[in-house]
Amino acid sequence: MSDQSLVENHNAPKKLVVGWFSFTCCEGCLILLTELLNENLDNWKKLIEFRHLKALKTKNQIEGLDVAFVEGAISSPDQEAELLKIRANAKHLVAVGSCACTGRPSATRNDLLNAELNYKVLWYFKQFKYNDKVKKIADLVKVDAQVPGCPMIASEFIKAVESYLKLYKLI
Repeated sequence: MSDQSLVENHNAPKKLVVGWFSFTCCEGCLILLTELLNENLDNWKKLIEFRHLKALKTKNQIEGLDVAFVEGAISSPDQEAELLKIRANAKHLVAVGSCACTGRPSATRNDLLNAELNYKVLWYFKQFKYNDKVKKIADLVKVDAQVPGCPMIASEFIKAVESYLKLYKLI
């Protein structure tokens, strides 16, 4: 690496380091995010490092995130553990979409199932190691902001992104 390259890298402006994570949901918020990238990618790639975004990248990391955007409800112990790991690696966590913010519609099964489940439904719970109850993100970790909607309200997501870009003095 040349001396000039070292200077350029050192002087490169900091970017907002973000991750996008999906749990139990239809991933409609993720689909909407990809649509938002059609209009915003040129500007955002100057300001944002997408460190974790499995739908668009093969090499993903969760370490050192400024903001973790999390969609979906939590329905298994494995998801709980992953969410705790994400929270530990992110300065800020934003619940995105109805499932993450309220647990619903994913948590609707909490109201429908009772102790008299037939053996077929119990088999699925055991086979896929589901929790008895589906939980919203805030049931397990501190949530710093929410973007409501199913799918997320695009304008609210853009406001959330802009608020963190301002917080980190990138705009």
